[in-house]
Amino acid sequence: MKNKIIFVLSLLFGLMFINAGLNKFFFYMPMPENLPDKMQKAMTAFTEIGWIMPLVGAIETLGGILIIIPRFRALGAIIILPVMVGIVLTNIVQDSSGLPFALVLSAILIVIMYQNREKYAPLFK
Repeated sequence: MKNKIIFVLSLLFGLMFINAGLNKFFFYMPMPENLPDKMQKAMTAFTEIGWIMPLVGAIETLGGILIIIPRFRALGAIIILPVMVGIVLTNIVQDSSGLPFALVLSAILIVIMYQNREKYAPLFK
């Protein structure tokens, strides 16, 4: 039962990140119109840089795919971790309306990483 719950959480988490990553390439989801001014300026800056959004999109897509596959779930979680930290910090500093959702995603990532903790042990030796 525990493995099924982890698989469902990983599947939903991975699909959300795949969707977010592909959106950075194909722009099929419109930006919300009620974004605060601070957040609009930050998003404009990211898109003007040119290479950041495709890089983040590729990382989100790759990490999402890897999290869905049980064998590569630990690697996918490590790949997604810096993006998730950025999402949480952006929601704390820029606009806190998305913070509850970001914290739920962070909790799912922590659960996934905890389930794979033995695979991370060599990193800390």
